Amino acid sequence: MNEPATRPAQVISDPAIMLGKPVIEGTRITVELILRKLAAGFTIDDILNDHRHLTREQVLAAIHHAWALVDAEAQAAVDRHFQDQPQ
Repeated sequence: MNEPATRPAQVISDPAIMLGKPVIEGTRITVELILRKLAAGFTIDDILNDHRHLTREQVLAAIHHAWALVDAEAQAAVDRHFQDQPQ
C-alpha cells in the first residue's frame, strides 16, 4: 500500500501572522529572518540549531521563495524593457 505523499514545506503570507510577511507555514519564522541570518554568515545547520522546530526543507523553502521573488522581479524588468522598445 502506498503511503500518502507528504506536502513540501511552504511559505505563506497571512495578514494575521507577522503583519503579512512571508513566513514558514506553521511558524512565525519569516523568510526575511532566514535571509538575514544567511547574509550574516549563518549556515543552514546554524539556523536549524537556533530554531530546532524547523526542518532543512522549511529553510530551503524560504530560500526558494526569496529566489522566486527575485526571479519574478527580474523577468518583469526584462518584459518592461522589451515593451518599451520601438517595434
